[in-house]
Amino acid sequence: MNKLKATLLLADGTIFKGTLIGSPGTNGGEICFNTGMTGYQEIYTDPSYTGQIIVTTTSHIGNYGVISSEVESDQPTIAGIVVNSFSEIYSRLDADGSLQDYLVKYGITGIADIDTRKLVRHIRSKGAMNAIISSEFEDDLAGLKAELNLVPDMNGLELSSQVCTKEPFFYGDENSPLKVACLDFGIKLNILRNLADRGVYCKVFPAKTKFEELKKWNPDGYFLSNGPGDPAVMEYAVKTTKDILESDKPVFGICLGHQVLAEACGISTYKMHHGHRGLNHPIKNIFTGKSEITSQNHGFVVKKEDVENSDLVEMTHIHLNDKTVAGIKLKNKPAFSVQYHPESSPGPHDSRYLFDDFINLMNKK
Repeated sequence: MNKLKATLLLADGTIFKGTLIGSPGTNGGEICFNTGMTGYQEIYTDPSYTGQIIVTTTSHIGNYGVISSEVESDQPTIAGIVVNSFSEIYSRLDADGSLQDYLVKYGITGIADIDTRKLVRHIRSKGAMNAIISSEFEDDLAGLKAELNLVPDMNGLELSSQVCTKEPFFYGDENSPLKVACLDFGIKLNILRNLADRGVYCKVFPAKTKFEELKKWNPDGYFLSNGPGDPAVMEYAVKTTKDILESDKPVFGICLGHQVLAEACGISTYKMHHGHRGLNHPIKNIFTGKSEITSQNHGFVVKKEDVENSDLVEMTHIHLNDKTVAGIKLKNKPAFSVQYHPESSPGPHDSRYLFDDFINLMNKK
C-alpha cells in the first residue's frame, strides 16, 4: 500500500520526513514526549494534552487498537501524534476498532516512520517548542513555516475554558454520603471514578464557575482538576480558589489544580524546559518518607523557592529526579494538592491513598 508522505517541522528549523497516519492535513502545537510504555489511548484523550503534539517513546503504537471504556474524555483534543512504528491492525479481541480509524474520526494528523529517539533527545536538549505536522506542504517549506508561525505559544495560553464541560453534570450515586464540587479545568474521567468509588457524589462545573454557584450545591468538599495551559493566566480560577479556601471546607487539587491552588496562595508557577510526561516518575512523600512511582503530565511547575518562603503552605512531596515541588498543603486550611496523577490508568497505583486522605478530611468536618 502506498502511504502518503508527511513532514514534521520544529520551530528551530529541524525537519523530519515520514509517512502520514490519521487524518490528512496540517496541524501544529507544542511538541512534547511521553515515556509511558502503555496507555496511548488514555494519553490522547487526556484534556491536559490539548494543543500539544505527542511523541510516544514506545516504538510500536496502535497494536492493541482502541476501546470506548478506556477514554479519559469525550474525544481527543491533541494537536497531533508522532510515532516510530505504527500499526493499523490490532490484536486485542475486545477492541472497538483501530487507532488509525479513531484518529481519522476525530481529525487528528500524525506522522510515523521517523527516528523518535533522535527527536526526543533533541527536545530534551533544546526544550519544548512549537511544531507542525503536514501532509500538504511536502515541497513548500516556506508555506509550512508560515503555518507554524500561526501556532500560539503555550506560555501565557489559557485553554481550560475551551475544553471544560459547558454545563454542570453529575457523576456517581446521588445517595452517596459525601458531595464534592469539581471545578473542571479539563478533568479526567478516572478522577471521577476514583471519587465515586469512595462514596462521593460529584457535580462537575465549568472552569469559570464562580464560588457563589459552587456553594449553592452545599458540597462537603471541593476538587480542582487537571487541565491544559498556563496557570499563571487563569485569574478567574485563582479568584474562585481563594473564595473556596475562605469557606474552610476540604480542597484537593491535581496537576493544573495543584498549580492553581499554589497561585491562590501567592506561590508562582513557571514553564519547564521540557516537562514531565510518563508513568515512572519517582516521588518522595516528605512526611512518611516513602517513595511513590507516579504518572505525570505537566509542562508548568510550582516555584520551589516560593513554597519554602511561604507562611501559608508547605511542601509535602518532592520529585526525586529534579527536586521540583510535587505536592503542597496549606498550614491552616484543610487543603492539599499534588503535581502528578494518583488516578492514573494505566499506570502505577502507588498514590491512590490521596483520594482516601481527601475523604478523611471531609469526614472530619
